[in-house]
Amino acid sequence: MKKMKVMFGFDMETDIGSWTSMYKGFKPGTENILSGLDKYGVKATFFFTGDAIKNNPDVAKMLISQGHEVGAHSLFHETVGDALFEIPGVYPILNSEVENRLKINTEMIEEITGVRPISFRCPRLWGSTTVVNALENLGYVADATYPMYFYRDRITPYHPSKDDWTKDGDMKLVEIPIFANLSLPSHDKYGRDLDQWPRWRTESAAAVCKDIEGYVKYCDERNVEPFLCFYMHPWEFAPMQEGLIHSGEGAVLPDPFIIKNCGKYATEQFEVLVGMLKDMGAEFYMAKDVAKQY
Repeated sequence: MKKMKVMFGFDMETDIGSWTSMYKGFKPGTENILSGLDKYGVKATFFFTGDAIKNNPDVAKMLISQGHEVGAHSLFHETVGDALFEIPGVYPILNSEVENRLKINTEMIEEITGVRPISFRCPRLWGSTTVVNALENLGYVADATYPMYFYRDRITPYHPSKDDWTKDGDMKLVEIPIFANLSLPSHDKYGRDLDQWPRWRTESAAAVCKDIEGYVKYCDERNVEPFLCFYMHPWEFAPMQEGLIHSGEGAVLPDPFIIKNCGKYATEQFEVLVGMLKDMGAEFYMAKDVAKQY
């Protein structure tokens, strides 16, 4: 079996997938993430929206001081790429707006932390050719966005084409696919049932490891080194409000799975997951280090 490489990426945004304007779970959730990472000496990449770093500068500085990477995640968790499926009221920004907004996000992080981010992730994993070209222009080295569950072609990091971000090309940027268990058939129109998120929380770390075992076999059959990039959020590691959540002039009602087992269970199962991956002989990387490897 080939050596398994693993990357943990955390999307630093408002509570409940940016369906609220609150940061109640941000600091306690980040602390719980770090307890699991620190136990096994694992470093990770934390992708900040501009609004998140503006409201939580101390968290970003603390992460850098502890050796973790701070990356970017757009200004306000807006859709900067191509939408993969419909969400009412959520529309992509114009292509002409993308680079300037990413530039502002980049500069905000650099101004607050003193470190210019070189790794990025699109909100909801909705990337695009426009996004990777903007990132290349801004000096980024890694984009951890490619949703394996949807496109299903790329299973290892690659250099994308400036004309089609899902294809091989000669860009300096490295595109990092997000782990999905492609060894299974999908029963969802978009393939979302293959995605790893948020199974460690809604089911268990053992369920995710079962997916990993199937995927590793899938990679072995293709003589490919298994690469697993996970995405999670700090709010998942803190208790989240159930029912209608009022904010401003309206309210949102998250689907039950969005907030299921947030807090203690998610924290416990994450620590178990990291330990299981260690036992499986995994090597851990931050996004910027993945770019160096590929």
